[in-house]
Amino acid sequence: MSLLIKNGRIITAVDDYVADIFIEGETVSVIGKRLDMEADETLDATGRYVIPGGIDPHTHLDMPFGGTTSSDDFETGTRAAAHGGTTTLIDFAIQTKGRSTIEALDTWHKKAEGKTAIDYGFHMIITDMDDDRLPEMRQMADEGVTSYKLFMAYPGILYTDDGTIYRVMRKAGNDGTVICMHAENGIVIDEIVKQALKDGNTAPRYHALSRPTRMEAEGVHRAIAIAEVAGVPVYIVHLSSADALEQVTLARNRGAHVFAETCPQYLFLDHSYYEKPGFEGAKWVMTPPLREKWNQDELWRGLKFGDLRSISTDHCPFCFKDQKELGIGDFSKIPNGGPGVENRLSLVFSGGVLPGRITVNEFVDLTSTAAAKMFGIFPKKGTVAVGSDADLVLFNPDRQETISVDNAVTHHMNIDYSAYEGFEVTGISETVISRGKVVVKDCQYVGAKGDGQFLKRSGYSG
Repeated sequence: MSLLIKNGRIITAVDDYVADIFIEGETVSVIGKRLDMEADETLDATGRYVIPGGIDPHTHLDMPFGGTTSSDDFETGTRAAAHGGTTTLIDFAIQTKGRSTIEALDTWHKKAEGKTAIDYGFHMIITDMDDDRLPEMRQMADEGVTSYKLFMAYPGILYTDDGTIYRVMRKAGNDGTVICMHAENGIVIDEIVKQALKDGNTAPRYHALSRPTRMEAEGVHRAIAIAEVAGVPVYIVHLSSADALEQVTLARNRGAHVFAETCPQYLFLDHSYYEKPGFEGAKWVMTPPLREKWNQDELWRGLKFGDLRSISTDHCPFCFKDQKELGIGDFSKIPNGGPGVENRLSLVFSGGVLPGRITVNEFVDLTSTAAAKMFGIFPKKGTVAVGSDADLVLFNPDRQETISVDNAVTHHMNIDYSAYEGFEVTGISETVISRGKVVVKDCQYVGAKGDGQFLKRSGYSG
């Protein structure tokens, strides 16, 4: 199949020009002014931005947590991502303590295979790693899983001690791979949680109050220090606060190989959501929690000056009914996570580009290109160039929509609420192309289950 896109304003992390794009098969074949070529299908992109498909490097589909499982699986979650202009996501396989990471990878391949609407890869969450199993990490890299996630939070579940963190980091550095770090002091946080429950403080708001920003900052500082000694690049996931960002900035200023992401929830939502009446605040129970609103300006500054390199979603949805309600009477039992994979591009464009916080090129970089480079899929993904995969979005910068669980344009996630209910956004992904195939056209899904492929990613290239 061939596809011709006419009259689009092509925007990458570095370019901004008007041209036509000719696609043959799965890749971009020709870019030029006024192309006059025969194609099986022609799309008129007049008045639209043509941008690289979004890359979300942090999602949790079909993930077991807190006695339940995230409500989007690899079919519904990737379809919703496509609606929002994301054409690649990197999810997390989870090693069971005491078991093989190879076994974990096989389990997650089975969860995803034949279901996805878009391309996908995996990070590997390591929960323990003895010396005799360290060679598994080289095998992971050979299988295209070139990044690992470690947790300083959730003792007894996902938590790894500092010795294990160092051991895994050292091996990852030797192999040319990357460490993703959930950085919070989970040991201290657990003590704060125990005291809150002992004092009868059980409402959702105490989830946030028991996870202070200083415990995030301490975790970030410690993760960076261990990574520097181990000789590995470290990527701090879902950074939420000015306290934590300060540690990243200080490290980068001295030349450390430290990178970090933030998420739309920390840019647009704040602690006041936990003050909603009754149990409703549970909708926004996630880790790290929403912070005081003043942190948002500091995060935007971090994005503008490069200390925050990308914007992911940490999409980990749990329905309010039946799932979040597991924590009625005990905030520590509320499944941690929220929805957002579908709304990322619209939120960041509307709240970032239009007010002048970031440029349109930075918008593309933060939602696509930087993640492609960080996680070994650039220039196959993350740009508009001859020879790159034809992962493209026809983005209408003028279209306005109200994000709502009841809006068929903005909500296809398998969850009974929207974290951004009532947000008015300008900028909508109207037509989405994945490896040369139109999967969303005029905001309607026209793809098929299994269109996506697993991505074998290369290692860290600096």
